[in-house]
Amino acid sequence: MAQLTKPGQIVILNGAPRSGKSSIVIAIQETFEGIWMNLGVDVFVTEVTPMRYRPGMGLRPGEEGHRLAPLVPTLYEAMYESIAAHSRAGLNVVTDVGHYDETLLRNSARRLSGLPVLFVGIRCPIEVIMERRNAGQAGREGGYLTGSASGEIPAPILRWQRQVHIPGIYDLEVDTSLLTPMESATAIRRRLDDGPPPSAFRRLAEGSESLS
Repeated sequence: MAQLTKPGQIVILNGAPRSGKSSIVIAIQETFEGIWMNLGVDVFVTEVTPMRYRPGMGLRPGEEGHRLAPLVPTLYEAMYESIAAHSRAGLNVVTDVGHYDETLLRNSARRLSGLPVLFVGIRCPIEVIMERRNAGQAGREGGYLTGSASGEIPAPILRWQRQVHIPGIYDLEVDTSLLTPMESATAIRRRLDDGPPPSAFRRLAEGSESLS
């Protein structure tokens, strides 16, 4: 195999749990040319982080008082440094995240300074997210929070929906209630091939604008 000399492309998928990020990661790995490494939060939480430090980066908005909360910035720093290292080695990276803290998002963006990053907002109406949650398992480990018999949406799910897209600076947005994972991946591929150079992560790192 020829030596990889230029930085690999990075695609960051940001959205709430059950918005369809993981399925898009699979579609990208299966259909995009080149080597695409999956270095997302789910991988780091379930395969890398020791059990006693979980959910680690998987903490939900509103859990800032959790005993593991002080560790979260360090875990994100390490993950993004790993993403940067893979890209500099010439490997493409796709990452699924749920950034609900704007300061942490901007600090993460600075870790990828100078590298090619496409930042994609994964949108999904909360009604569809609840349908997906209710179709799966209840609970936290190995499953997801579900709705109550009265149809009330749990507060953590509402917080995700409100906070995960702040400040809303993206290169591309897809709605997974309208597009399949493969169609979403195709939209991402088209944006990479035909769109202007991505700039969202650079703007986030510079802190030059905010919609919050």
